[in-house]
Amino acid sequence: MLYAVLLFVLAGLCEIGGGYLIWIWLRESRPFLFGLSGGILLILYGVIAAFQVFPSFGRVYAAYGGVFIIMSVLWGWLVDRKTPDLYDWLGAAVCLIGVSIMLWAPRQ
Repeated sequence: MLYAVLLFVLAGLCEIGGGYLIWIWLRESRPFLFGLSGGILLILYGVIAAFQVFPSFGRVYAAYGGVFIIMSVLWGWLVDRKTPDLYDWLGAAVCLIGVSIMLWAPRQ
């Protein structure tokens, strides 16, 4: 379980960080190196996510979507300095519950 969580967090950092670098490259006219670095991080995100031990691509990516939402709220708070409100936290908690059900519910 710890391995799965670590991979989700690493993939999330690469995806959010890569998207953020491309965002500021295009929207804030940062140097091309920001965009290139962002693209490389986005490629790494896809590679890291492929190392999950769960057998179903769809289930892994659906569960990762919930982790991505939580990490995006945290990124906005820590990097963009946008304090999440009650509904941001509530939505993130619902996503975390959904991820837990999808990945670790007993199946045949």
